[in-house]
Amino acid sequence: MIKLLKHADVYAPEHLGKKDVLIAGEKICRIDDQIEGYEGLPDVEVFDLDGKKLAPGYIDLHVHITGGGGEQGPASRVPESQLSVFTRNGITTVVGLLGTDGITRSMENLVAKAQALNDEGITAYALTSAYGYPPITLTGNVEKDIMMVEPIIGVKLAVSDHRSSNPTGEELIRLATAARRAGLLSNTPGLVTMHMGSGKGGLDPVFYALDHSDLPVRNLLPTHMGRSRELLDQGVELVRRGGYIDITAGCDPAEVEAMADMIEYALGQEGVGAERVTVSSDGYGSQPRFNELGECVGLTYASPGSLHETVRSLVRRGRELEEALRLVTATPADILGRTGVKGCVACGADADLLVLSEGLEIEGLFARGRTALWDKKVLIRGKFEM
Repeated sequence: MIKLLKHADVYAPEHLGKKDVLIAGEKICRIDDQIEGYEGLPDVEVFDLDGKKLAPGYIDLHVHITGGGGEQGPASRVPESQLSVFTRNGITTVVGLLGTDGITRSMENLVAKAQALNDEGITAYALTSAYGYPPITLTGNVEKDIMMVEPIIGVKLAVSDHRSSNPTGEELIRLATAARRAGLLSNTPGLVTMHMGSGKGGLDPVFYALDHSDLPVRNLLPTHMGRSRELLDQGVELVRRGGYIDITAGCDPAEVEAMADMIEYALGQEGVGAERVTVSSDGYGSQPRFNELGECVGLTYASPGSLHETVRSLVRRGRELEEALRLVTATPADILGRTGVKGCVACGADADLLVLSEGLEIEGLFARGRTALWDKKVLIRGKFEM
């Protein structure tokens, strides 16, 4: 099926202005000021965007696709993700991972869910393991998981958190080296995503690993970096050393604004730009509150919708739309090794395209060339969604 998108104001994420975009199957095959000769042909759908903004679909690097939670017992386990929640919120690519619960939320379940999302129409990757060290895997080995099990592209670990195994710098070196080696052999990122808690060590194990090994800094991605100004300052130092940091969008309107403050702070530091900072939702991940005794005294969970609300908040604050979009499109694509394929509007790229109104409301979404959302109506749902 061929789709022709007419009169789009294209953000690639850089602003290209008014363009027509031609989609063939799952790929963008042409972008031009005007594309003529396709209207009226059989098997061609024409969409008149009438000046609406056309941007890359969002890439969410941190989603608990099988549900997170559990910090208040089995009844507090968060439900699994649903396809339409992603598409309603402009998300076309996710990286699924486990959280605190690496027992009842298994690697088998995670891989199957990622495969299901791929079958249903978006793009889903996965990370092996969970919070603990040594890692839990499918094959008994991190390298084998990354090399032999699609769609695994890296490994998850918790650092500097009272729920973590408190991995040392040497343990992080061994884990990250295995992930990098597997990434080279499998042509995947070999990514090490590190849940950062509020522990005293902060990024110290990460800096130790970098100072005592030859690990490339780009393989190490700390997330939840907006927990405190002190942690974010360490993240700024990591960026200055060539790394990336991921800031988690908030789980409610007040927290979205608080995290937007943190993003603004990071982007305002010398040597830090949107090409080194990403924003993820922590979707379906639990958001527990602990008191000074370490007791869980409150629990909710995050929505993938916070990603788009963060983009809107940054634009309201005066950030250019191109810059806000880069945080959730081009920069995550770079981390995933998918530059030119994901996170962009370009010839040869996947046709993951987001339609935004003048007020930045989500009007439509194309996921791998299929119309997932149009006129705010969900057109593609998961198999068992009501």
